[in-house]
Amino acid sequence: MDNPKFQIFRGENDEFYFRLRARNGEIILQSEGYVNKAGCINGIASVKENAPDDEHYKRETADDGQLYFVLVAANGEPIGTSEMYTTDQARENGIEAVRGDAPAAPTEDTTL
Repeated sequence: MDNPKFQIFRGENDEFYFRLRARNGEIILQSEGYVNKAGCINGIASVKENAPDDEHYKRETADDGQLYFVLVAANGEPIGTSEMYTTDQARENGIEAVRGDAPAAPTEDTTL
């Protein structure tokens, strides 16, 4: 993959989702479902706005011990969730990738 990018897609439940792919093509952030595309597009805009600020990242641990992060908006609502990581450093690298890549990442709409 030449550049990081957001992708809009439809899930099996017919809702709209976005994912942020890193430069290496890995998915580093994914949204919850939206009933319409406009909501999904607004979610991407919220990621771009909130991604640069470290206080918008909640560092979490899953029940099985794996690590992940949740990007939240200024109101505390979740915007996107990361993949699972096995080390703190890998999770921090994921956060740095979102912080650096999301603000300028283009959007590809795969629902067209």
